[in-house]
Amino acid sequence: MIDQIIEFNRQFVASKGYEPYVTDKYPDKRLAVLSCMDTRLTELLPAALGLKNGDAKVIKNAGGLVISPFDSAMRSLLVAVYELGVDQIMVVAHSNCGACHMNFGHFREQMLARGVTDATFETIRHCGIDLDAWLEGFKDTPESVRKTVATIKTHPLMPGDVTVRGFIIDLVTGALQEIQ
Repeated sequence: MIDQIIEFNRQFVASKGYEPYVTDKYPDKRLAVLSCMDTRLTELLPAALGLKNGDAKVIKNAGGLVISPFDSAMRSLLVAVYELGVDQIMVVAHSNCGACHMNFGHFREQMLARGVTDATFETIRHCGIDLDAWLEGFKDTPESVRKTVATIKTHPLMPGDVTVRGFIIDLVTGALQEIQ
């Protein structure tokens, strides 16, 4: 698959397929969107939000979460605010998310089947990583959105003048439901 993608890329560049997408690093709408990496959102999310290339910084991870005040999602949001002029943040979870009910027990069995050992898990735990917490999903999508919004809003490095709001997008219709 990667070789096919590389070949497509060569043709894309040769035909100047990139020209409609040329923009700079600053989001035109001064917006950052934190969302899930679900492939069903690849085209639906920007279409449903009316976003085009260059409008917003889109940060994606499993579940659209900030799981720690110092994780990579929070770091990216702070960079977007301080370096790129973002003054509004949307947290957009979605219906039927695979991160809902995700847990380490499920991953542990798959990892063991693919060659990771119990000794590796113990080494990671010895380094202070709680795999149960790190690979835990969530049980309640609206509550997860509320928690992520609160973590962003109350972060000690997030300026108080940044608007942060949370939503759940319907994966079929693209309809947004705001979560208060």
